[in-house]
Amino acid sequence: MRICSLLPSATEVIAELGLVDALVGVSEECRWPEVVVGKPVVTAARIGPAELSSLEIDEAVRASLREGGSLYAVDAELIEELAPDLIVTQDLCAVCAVSSGELASACPAGAELMSLDPRTLGEVERSVRVLAARLRVPERGEELAARMRATITAAAASVHGLLRRRVFFAEWIEPPFCAGHWLPEMIELAGGEDVLGRAGQPSQSTTWDEVLAREPELVVVGPCGFGVEEAAERAAGLDLPCPAIAVDGDSYYSRPAPRLAEGVRQLAHLLHPEAAADPGLPAIRLRSRAAARAGG
Repeated sequence: MRICSLLPSATEVIAELGLVDALVGVSEECRWPEVVVGKPVVTAARIGPAELSSLEIDEAVRASLREGGSLYAVDAELIEELAPDLIVTQDLCAVCAVSSGELASACPAGAELMSLDPRTLGEVERSVRVLAARLRVPERGEELAARMRATITAAAASVHGLLRRRVFFAEWIEPPFCAGHWLPEMIELAGGEDVLGRAGQPSQSTTWDEVLAREPELVVVGPCGFGVEEAAERAAGLDLPCPAIAVDGDSYYSRPAPRLAEGVRQLAHLLHPEAAADPGLPAIRLRSRAAARAGG
């Protein structure tokens, strides 16, 4: 089978299933595992985030959506040349990846279009099984989903019964976006109380005044699409009264793939370091008024 994956999370799952050689095309955002880097890129974002501030990116995205434009360029000629049997994409978020509707004129004759749209951790596990079944490796899908669930269950057990800490997870910085879809569930499992997020619902923009009015004990900065270094750099100007930490949102929080389980482990450690072991994922503590008072 020949597969074009326009969805980074699907690319991760396909690789985890041992089918990386079946990937003939990927999106520009598909960068993990490293073995997929260098495969033909069939879609790319029209907005270059590296050159823009968080506020400028948000404004550009909103303007494009208002005008009915696409945030992604699709190389229909290359897709035709690659002759995939299956194209995997999503309809969950117009910002995160190409939607199935945008591929109407770029889907070669005979190619199947598959959309994966999980909104909760359970649905992420289910999407792994569905994709594995479609790729004729259902047993591997069951094993992968089971490992994900076992990791999450162990992390949740390590903090069970502890006093929940109030947390705001910033899926974007300026303006701040609260946690959405599976992230509030991850926070709850990790022994936290999400002060603004809504489980199973899209992330929503808010204000830092509204965030601080909810009195979070910890702010976790994991902007969608960015690793920990850039998250910390973009959040450097925040002046928060509580501890704040930047994490790799792109790898462990934003993508509906099995690595979300590692995100739960990290959150459990950040919220309850005395009970949950440090999984060793990248994290950078940010300057805050609380840290300044403590001399940090």
